[in-house]
Amino acid sequence: MNGLGLVIVALLVFALAYRFYGAFLGARVAMLSNANPTPAVRLEDGKNFHATNSYVVFGHHFAAIAGAGPLVGPVLAAQFGYLPGFLWILVGAVLAGGVHDFVILLASVRSDGKSLAEIARDTMSRLSGGVTLTAILFIVMTALAGLAMVVVNALAESAWGAFTIALTIPIAMLVGLYMEVWRKGRVKEASWIGVVLMLLAVLAGAWVHHSTTVAPWFTFSKSQLSIAIALYGFLASVLPIWLLLAPRDYLSSYMKLGTIGALALGILFVMPELRMPAVTEYIHGGGPIIPGKVWPFVCITVACGAISGWHALIASGTTPKMLAREKDALFIGYGAMLMEGFVAVMALVAASVLLPNDYLAINVAPAKWAALGITPVELSHFSQMVNEDLAGRSGGAVTLAVGMAHIFSSLPGMRALMPFWYHFAIMFEALFILTTVDAGTRVGRYLIQEVLGGVHKKLADLNYWPSVIFTSVIVCGGWGYMLYQNDISSIWPMFGVANQLLATLALVIGTCYLDRHATQRSYVLITGIPALFMGVTTLTAGVYNLVDNYLPKGRAGDFNGYINAGLTVIMMVCVVIVGGDGLVRLVRGTGRPAREPIGAQTAPS
Repeated sequence: MNGLGLVIVALLVFALAYRFYGAFLGARVAMLSNANPTPAVRLEDGKNFHATNSYVVFGHHFAAIAGAGPLVGPVLAAQFGYLPGFLWILVGAVLAGGVHDFVILLASVRSDGKSLAEIARDTMSRLSGGVTLTAILFIVMTALAGLAMVVVNALAESAWGAFTIALTIPIAMLVGLYMEVWRKGRVKEASWIGVVLMLLAVLAGAWVHHSTTVAPWFTFSKSQLSIAIALYGFLASVLPIWLLLAPRDYLSSYMKLGTIGALALGILFVMPELRMPAVTEYIHGGGPIIPGKVWPFVCITVACGAISGWHALIASGTTPKMLAREKDALFIGYGAMLMEGFVAVMALVAASVLLPNDYLAINVAPAKWAALGITPVELSHFSQMVNEDLAGRSGGAVTLAVGMAHIFSSLPGMRALMPFWYHFAIMFEALFILTTVDAGTRVGRYLIQEVLGGVHKKLADLNYWPSVIFTSVIVCGGWGYMLYQNDISSIWPMFGVANQLLATLALVIGTCYLDRHATQRSYVLITGIPALFMGVTTLTAGVYNLVDNYLPKGRAGDFNGYINAGLTVIMMVCVVIVGGDGLVRLVRGTGRPAREPIGAQTAPS
């Protein structure tokens, strides 16, 4: 099978889905109208609510939702072969993930930019609101630790990547000042300046990498990086949104989309053969990377590439507070998810161009090779080419970087540049993921301020500095501690289940929202069917994780196994409670009649 075939099929499916299904969602279900003022316009404060250029918002939203999942998830799911992951990415992104993101963004925009928990409380009950908030707080901490873990593993001992990532912070602040203070509204000028500086930062990173005097200053251990990333999350949480978070995510989107576009062109010209079979023997379980069967674990492992509960936090967090026109909700909510699905397909192709034994040798510790009968074929050659020991580098990031470098270096005249392409890909992955960490930290701060507001109203004020500082410290300290204490084998499985459990929660809440507001009650099936599928899938995976992963680790003396088991049970119980509440309300019709239906305020413009 040729990788180009997968790319073409994905492009066609996503384009048709946006043109027809997306149009149906925007015009018929949501009845979007620019005559409806958005929270960013009505509640403008210049710090948290700020009407922003739609392309900047898309860049921020895409950068915030497209973290480790669409890069690492499909790579790990390639253990089952390329076909299961590919099919789930297409179906999941179009019918579940895109709908999930759009409906939650719509609900938040129509509710003054309220959070997912507040929407649950208003749409369903105070019980569901409180339970949702509890689940979100656990999931945010787990997700941020899991995402940051991938960054730490990618940047550890890499002066090139650490230097480049560090420079993106002052570059973003410079662009933010340029767009909002010095040359307000000159987005194109600021974009060119930012993009040029970003490219120069990448080139400067190459020089730092080879400098014996400068490189040590930017070579950090995993522990040092864990602390540094937590400090960055704090900075992004407390500064005005236009100064660091929005411009950095916006500029990062250029790097993300540019690299993925270049990878697509590379696949077009190289037309690499997919050496991973369509389906492997591990679909029945017993795989060295993912021990479970293809269902439910292909859905859990692909994660954000098809559907992600994390997106609900961004869609009801920072994005609705920046949206200037209501009609842009479709472009940003549904469109960004389809773009992320395309990124996931690119990652799957890049991993599948490697020989199966080389793919496994990168992701499995060398000590296990003999027992599994793995004999690497080209791995030693790749290691020599990129000047790195690639064996046993689990987590998916290195596998993707090797696959991307292999495709790029197969272009005419590029063979000698494989070390550059490999390190560029590692930097690209870290940049891709870190933009989700900063937005997620800010969302976590919003949520904790919401909780504290029940104790003292002033603490819920998003501009009250003592509360902003205190809650940011809580969020960064929580996920920073998990990051510092755990490893990828503990964090990633829990992140995968937690993320999909949150998606189930959001779909249930979205279903109740449509039941209460949509002009036709049949529209509840748009979110209701995906909610049912994700609920069954994710709860099944959660049980498997408890029985086969966390509890055995706990019994073996790893106390973190019991902690992870406890967190998983809490999140599963939360989903059952909210799901049950939603089902009762749907059956009894207690959510209807409601306030004015969606779009009833004005005629569509």
